[in-house]
Amino acid sequence: MLPPNGASSFALHKFPLVSRSGRIRRLLIEAKDATISRMNLSLIPGGPEAFELAAKFCYGINIEITLLNVAMLRCAAHFLEMTEEFVQKNLEARTEAYLKDTVLPNISNSISVLHRCECLSPVSEEINLVNRLINAIANNACKEQLASGLLKLDHNFPMKTMPNIEPETPSDWWGKSLSVLNLEFFQRVLTAVKSKGLKQDMISKILINYTHNSLQGLVIRDPHIVRGSLLDMELQKKQRVIVEAMVSLLPTQSRRSSVPMAFLSSLLKTAIASSASTSCRSDLERRIGLLLDQAILEDILIPANSYGNNHGTMYDTESILRIFSIFLNLDEDDDEDNRMRDESEMAYDFDSPGSPKQSSILKVSKLLDTYLAEIALDTNLLPSKFIALAELLPDHARIISDGLYRAVDIFLKVHPNIKDSERYRLCKTIDCQKLSQEACSHAAQNERLPVQMAVQVLYFEQIRLRNAMNGGHNQFFFGTINSQFPQRSSSGAGSGAISPRDNYASVRRENRELKLEVARMRMRLTDLEKDHVSMKQELDQ
Repeated sequence: MLPPNGASSFALHKFPLVSRSGRIRRLLIEAKDATISRMNLSLIPGGPEAFELAAKFCYGINIEITLLNVAMLRCAAHFLEMTEEFVQKNLEARTEAYLKDTVLPNISNSISVLHRCECLSPVSEEINLVNRLINAIANNACKEQLASGLLKLDHNFPMKTMPNIEPETPSDWWGKSLSVLNLEFFQRVLTAVKSKGLKQDMISKILINYTHNSLQGLVIRDPHIVRGSLLDMELQKKQRVIVEAMVSLLPTQSRRSSVPMAFLSSLLKTAIASSASTSCRSDLERRIGLLLDQAILEDILIPANSYGNNHGTMYDTESILRIFSIFLNLDEDDDEDNRMRDESEMAYDFDSPGSPKQSSILKVSKLLDTYLAEIALDTNLLPSKFIALAELLPDHARIISDGLYRAVDIFLKVHPNIKDSERYRLCKTIDCQKLSQEACSHAAQNERLPVQMAVQVLYFEQIRLRNAMNGGHNQFFFGTINSQFPQRSSSGAGSGAISPRDNYASVRRENRELKLEVARMRMRLTDLEKDHVSMKQELDQ
């Protein structure tokens, strides 16, 4: 029957219980009352369900031990002291046999039983059941990894024909089932498999799967409705705990990390949104910085945590500034990279177009320019933040400055009221010698730019046009921009298919067009000089 307080009560005989349970026998002896009729066993792990099954076992009723109840029965047997001391094949021995034969040899079964142990603490820890299950998972996972490797080796180097080979089971099938575990048990399992030598790529897959499943449902759909509420704070706390735990379990930082950039970016976004610890965010920023040449724009568009600030910026530019700085300041003498670096790679010069490092920094420079163009649309972004990012890259990082020019132009269009000193400093980040002809033409007529920059652009454009008119093939500033270093030869090689007459007509036509362009540029330069003189006079007054 079920009393009013919600506890369960059972009407049972003393003798069957005393014959198999040392705890019940001891309690009756300690009571010193032969007529005792009630006994409180409310602390039994597994509650009424566990006690009912144990009582049936005491009465000699055959109970079925399954994956769902074996942990509960093993803990109940320990609590009730149902050992071999009182009767052979007692409940403790029966559950131990099931664990040994059915649970511990199988990864999936071990995970299932481990999950059941979460609500059986502290008894499940006292009897070492949790540690045994975790060690079994780790050992079997590494055995399976070894077996999978040997199977692949046999397929690649068959010693003899092996008919009727079953399809290979995906090696991470068990890792997905770890998502049922609570955070503490998951951390302990992953620490164990790492110590046993499970491969880094497998650990990364398990982490990604567990994080995805754990954070589902914790994202606030409309933050404006619940911002500052208890619900919002609770969700934020759960996110923070999960993210900090996942970051602590990530493999060792490396430029050859098996953790995907998209996952690291997602973790950083959640870490910032949930106000994770500074060490957690710094760890993620460094990991992303190490792999920055693998990133796309979406990876670095990190929303700012603007709780309670309606006038905050859209994106966390401070975090991105640190990430790019990390990439640019990578230690050239990194021990791990030196061990793995090929001799031919070491011979590359950092500034050489063929160098892997230069290739990476060019990718990152394009990424930064694209990012600048995106954040330039934010009306709340301070010019100082934008300028700090624009000035970040060294001179050799950009072959062409068109991307940066576009970003600056967008920023000036969206922020028309910035100070002249900030406008000048912003435009100073652009190397006019690295602008394409199209960008130069646009800049020369761009009224948002300071007069000094427009004059500078026209000056370099005149030099380029003069060189072209003189018939020289020195590409000077702009000729190599739209293609990757085309090598025009003055020897005539490669142009034998063009007749001298056609070639001469073409040169004359180009010269006429260039003269017209020079005339237009001179007119524009004259206008700019007049504007400059007029502005100077106004300032003197």
